[in-house]
Amino acid sequence: MNAARAASIVLGREIRAEMRTRELLQTTIVFAVIVVVLFNFAFEPSVGEARRFGPGLIWIALLFSASLMLNPSFAREQSNDTIYALRMAPASSFAILLGKTLANLLFLCITEVILLPVFSVLYNVPLLPVIGRLALVLFLGTFGIVVVGTVFSALATQARLRELLLPLLLLPVLIPLLFASVEATAGLLEDAPALDRTWMAVLIAFDVVFFTASWLLCDYLLEE
Repeated sequence: MNAARAASIVLGREIRAEMRTRELLQTTIVFAVIVVVLFNFAFEPSVGEARRFGPGLIWIALLFSASLMLNPSFAREQSNDTIYALRMAPASSFAILLGKTLANLLFLCITEVILLPVFSVLYNVPLLPVIGRLALVLFLGTFGIVVVGTVFSALATQARLRELLLPLLLLPVLIPLLFASVEATAGLLEDAPALDRTWMAVLIAFDVVFFTASWLLCDYLLEE
């Protein structure tokens, strides 16, 4: 079975499992929206302040939501011992990791689709004029978060304090990605929107490096 076929099967399995309960997706969406709403009521920013601090707020909400969502990615496999069935399946370790990564990416993108209109309405920041470029920035940043988070979720599966370990591993590694994502988003929310190619290059380089690393290390990640 080729990697693409195996990854699509794992992806479909993850989607079906989530759609049966919707617990993880609903929790992630509600958490992200609550963060944005609470900041609005706590600070009541003006339009100018919203444009300045909005990008950081968006990515803080997405980072915390991703930390919440990524943690059970491999933990539920361990608790149900289904990780052994996955490893015995006629699929490569990379296909399993890729399927998990794509599922997490899909769930986080759904969260963003709901989060952005809420942010735009509450903070009076129109996003439609830059929605195409903003979607590109969000995709690149989200992909990097998901790739790193899925890898660390696999690493932290055997740990006793995996709920605490994942954020501790995730945050330091994601600093360059978050910095570039916030700066690129901030450029799009200015009065004269502009997409800085330097930050886009950083995002693309980060994604390529860590996706390649996940491919090279996938066999070790799924070992006992």
